[in-house]
Amino acid sequence: MFLCFEFSISDDSCAAEYYGKLWGLRPGWLANRLNDVSDAQWRNFRGNLPILTAVFGAFTLVATTLRKIYHLKASGMSIVWLLISLIYLVYLHGACILFIVSIASVNFLLVKTFATTKYFSFVLWTFNLFFLICNRVYEGYSFSNFGQHLAYLDSLRGTFRWHLNGSSFPCCIYFLAVTLRMISFGYDYHWAQQGFRFDQEKHVQRCSVCKAGRTCYLFLQERSLDGNKYSYSIYLCYLVYAPLYIAGPIISFNAFASQIDVPQNIYSIKGVSLYGLRWIFSLSIIELMTHLFYYNAFALSGLWKQLSAVDIFIIGYGVLNFMWLKFLLIWRYFRFWSLLNGIEAPENMPKCINNCHNLESFWKSWHASYNKWLVRYIYIPLGGARTKLLNVWVIFTFVALWHDLEWKLLSWAWLTCIFFVPEILLKSVANTLQVESAIGKFFFHEMSAISGAVTITCLMAPSFWRIIWESLYDDHSLMKIIGGSLKSELTNLNFFLQIANLVGFVVGPSGINFLISSFLHKEGLPVLGGMFFTFYLGTKLMFHIRDAQQKTIFK
Repeated sequence: MFLCFEFSISDDSCAAEYYGKLWGLRPGWLANRLNDVSDAQWRNFRGNLPILTAVFGAFTLVATTLRKIYHLKASGMSIVWLLISLIYLVYLHGACILFIVSIASVNFLLVKTFATTKYFSFVLWTFNLFFLICNRVYEGYSFSNFGQHLAYLDSLRGTFRWHLNGSSFPCCIYFLAVTLRMISFGYDYHWAQQGFRFDQEKHVQRCSVCKAGRTCYLFLQERSLDGNKYSYSIYLCYLVYAPLYIAGPIISFNAFASQIDVPQNIYSIKGVSLYGLRWIFSLSIIELMTHLFYYNAFALSGLWKQLSAVDIFIIGYGVLNFMWLKFLLIWRYFRFWSLLNGIEAPENMPKCINNCHNLESFWKSWHASYNKWLVRYIYIPLGGARTKLLNVWVIFTFVALWHDLEWKLLSWAWLTCIFFVPEILLKSVANTLQVESAIGKFFFHEMSAISGAVTITCLMAPSFWRIIWESLYDDHSLMKIIGGSLKSELTNLNFFLQIANLVGFVVGPSGINFLISSFLHKEGLPVLGGMFFTFYLGTKLMFHIRDAQQKTIFK
């Protein structure tokens, strides 16, 4: 299919016509082909890679040298990284780091004051949600509002806005991530003060990593730390730690403080090097992809309307895989520098997007560190699986508010919950059924494969909606929410969740009508059927791989 699409736009008779209308094509380095850099996030990240690498290389050299020379532990390394990170933030946000430090300092005082009281959760959440909303409403505040003698600081606001998702730089979440870290510090300290005890012996018996003499991330996260680890310097260093500040991944305070004291031992020097080489290999794949297949350019230019149903499917599938690979590269880039400095953060993309056949597995493997944060600090405190049907409403509402103050996002969140609840109930029923007969097992396996095929087919929908949306609404202000909301956009893995997605991101009825007319006709129906059958076979292959892996584990 990809080759057919490539050949169809490479024909000499139509190449000039297409290339002249495609947006974002720039001279490339591969065989004199043009490079598709129409995606703003990828274009900015790619363009800033040399300076980012030089900066983080210098940071790593300084921090590593000081640790080895002076044998620094948690308190010393937190000061080193705090100074380095503040220099980094001065470039990013200028004088606005005063707002970040002020809010963080008040949060620290509130946590220390109320950690042992029954009002702790109320105080912590109220404070953080209050500033999450105020930062957006007041657009990051103005120094002149605090006195005209401070008005000159408004001209020193740095390169990037500190309070919003980054629109000009990929996956920038800045203070949004700081908010998650402030809540993480609060709860980790609160649980330590409450005397929470993690059963370390039981965990070591079950964990293959810990059995091997290493320390897994879960162990670092769950065990309580000594009181001196919850200091102001380590706390502030955790909030603004340079390698993870721009885009994450999100790491818990306990895990961070443990590793700033004693560097992680999961990855050896060889392991970190191989991780970096795999990243370079992934970079080469996306470079080949953008030089050979102009999926995003077709989507943004609106030329997909002139193509067949097969080509529309290929573009949608290509855009979906491009977005996954783009975010994988961005998140793994910053995680690599964190690993190089001894801090292991959760992997945000642990599984390929083409190896997800249900909603739960997709949630766990797309922005996985954020999912882990939601589970640890919202889902479990609210009762976990015992109150799952109620928890999803709180979690999705928070996710919407965290991304931006938009009624469209709240509509998306609540409609997602409405259609997510039946899926939870169906999974609960399926788990309770014990199929014993061979025929019953075969029937259940086939129904699961069909369900997976439907899920994957509907996963294509967000890419189609994105294509339609970007071509129908030529409004660059809308692009501001893509970086933050795209993660949520791609988690809608069934037809009803696509309805919520449409409401949340205002695709419009004309876009839906066009898709229906493209696929539900003589030419489009075979394509739709072929898509479904291909995904059905792919789902069965996923099941066989999963079963083989489980058999290997049990052996």
